[in-house]
Formats: sequence, structure tokens, C-alpha cells
Amino acid sequence: MIKSYLSAAGLSLAIATSATAQDKPELTIYTYDSFVSDWGPGPAVEKAFEATCECDLKLIAAGDGAALLSRIQLEGARTQADIVLGLDTNITERAKNSGLFAPFGFKAHSLDVPIEWTDEIFLPYDWGYFAFVYDNTKLLTVPDSFEALIAAPDNLKIVIQDPRSSTPGLGLLLWVKTAYGDRAPEIWEKLSPKILTVTKGWSEAYGMFTEGEADMVLSYTTSPAYHIIAEGDLTKSAASFKEGHYMQIEVAGKLKSSDQPELADEFLKFMTSPAFQTIIPTTNWMYPAVFPQSGLPQGFEELITPVDSLIVAPEDSEKTREAALAEWLTALSR
Repeated sequence: MIKSYLSAAGLSLAIATSATAQDKPELTIYTYDSFVSDWGPGPAVEKAFEATCECDLKLIAAGDGAALLSRIQLEGARTQADIVLGLDTNITERAKNSGLFAPFGFKAHSLDVPIEWTDEIFLPYDWGYFAFVYDNTKLLTVPDSFEALIAAPDNLKIVIQDPRSSTPGLGLLLWVKTAYGDRAPEIWEKLSPKILTVTKGWSEAYGMFTEGEADMVLSYTTSPAYHIIAEGDLTKSAASFKEGHYMQIEVAGKLKSSDQPELADEFLKFMTSPAFQTIIPTTNWMYPAVFPQSGLPQGFEELITPVDSLIVAPEDSEKTREAALAEWLTALSR
């Protein structure tokens, strides 16, 4: 009798719990792999937002930034995503042209990104500069430009990401194109022997570097902050290049097809709040789009400051991307 009572009570509780869960609205976000990892911002962001929204937030890893857009374009209006988080200004124009994204329904203000922000469809959540990261105990003669990298000993090898699937990979293309213009094909042709491999995304490339398979990896000027703060490791540095460094501004946007447009706006607004922004520096290892009043964590002062900031205006990025990609493919196929 007691056993039957407990079973019945357990069943009633399960049904009640299930009904409660179903009553909560669900918000689905496509993002990149490292964002949802245990060490990324995803778990903390999910916990913080769910504490305010009375909803169920689902973060789905869908590849690096460029792959995210490709997946959304493939799924179209049938996508289960309400928001895409992880695009950047190099592909927002292409994303807008897809017709799949809707403006966010509020006024964005007090953003601390290095350019004037007027976009009403995509909202920034962090930013940084691309750089080649190296082990300062192993690489003693550090290239300070692309030309110096080309002139380095033949056994120096770098790992980069594919610009067709990865936003860092695309950022590198635009970095070279912006810095060298018509000389970009020459730079790529001479640089190609130094490329050990081209990975699909950032995580694979950085993993190869930390495993000691390459001397340098395309990453960010802020990447050493992870090693300094999380590991107490001072052996990782970012090489400062004379040409300057290309800037990345990462953004999120909601889909027109979302069945939770108001909740999506609620998340985007939350994304620029201190509750979200204070998570970014020590989980995504980038600069926050809204600087916290407490400032950046100790360790960020050790990072290099680019001599110049390079960026292609979002409205010009698609045309520049097409030319740069063609040059890159031609150089690497030889």
C-alpha cells in the first residue's frame, strides 16, 4: 500500500513537473561551439537569463560564425532558432540580404564598441582584434608583420581557419586585404608554405596549437588573457603586427520566423546588461560591448595594444570578401 502510494505520488509529481516545464516559453539560440562549452559563457548566460525570464533557454552549437549563417540560410523559415549569436560585421550584410532577420524592438544605447553603431537588426555583445598567438618560451624571434612571417625560417608553421566556415578565418582574409590591397595575392602565395593546415573552426585550430602541433595560431590579442587568468600561465603571447590588427565585432540577431519575438528582444536587451557583459571577459575572452563599471579583470593589462585598427565597413564587406576569398583560394591551390 505504501509502495503504491509512493508510486502514485511520484507519477503525480512527474506529471506536474512536466506540465510546469511545458508552460515555460522556450527560446532557442544557435551559436558557436566554444560559446556553449563548459568553459565558455553559455552555461553562466543560460543560468543568469533563466533567473529573470521564467523561460527555458536552449543554446545549440551550430559551428563557427560563417557556418551559423549557412545553416540558417539552409533551414530558412523552418529553422527552430529564435536568435543567432556569433555572426560578425564581416557577414551581417550577407545575413541581412537573406531576409531572414528582423529588427530588434528597442533602442540600443551606451555601447562601448570602437565604431559608431547604427545597425537596428544586429546587436554587438563583444569585440576584439585578430592576432597570431605563440608560445614565448619556444618562439624567440617573433614575426612583427605578415612580411616578417613570410621571411621566418621554413620550419615555422601556422594554423589558420577556413574563411568559408569561420569568422576568424574570414577576418584574416580581410586583414591581409585591408593591409596590402592589390598585394594581397602575393602575400598569400608567399605565406602558403607556412600554413600547416586550415581548420573548419577556431576550436580545432587553437587545440592544435596548445597541443604543440604548430608554432602560431590565428586567434585574438585577448587569447593570452585566458592562460594568464585561468591557468596562471604567462607563456602565451600575441604577436604585434606593424600593419595593425583587424577588428572583429560579434553580434546577435533575431529571426523573423521566431514564435517568441518579444522573448527574443528580452534576451537581446539582457545581452547588453551587466549580468551578461561581466561574463564575457573571462569566458569568451573578448572585450565586452558594454564595459563594466568595475573595469576589466586583472590580467587584461598584460595584453598588446594594436598600433592601428583595421576594419571593413559592414556594407562593403561582401564585395571585399568575394575578392579576398578568390585570391586566397587561388594562392592556396598552387
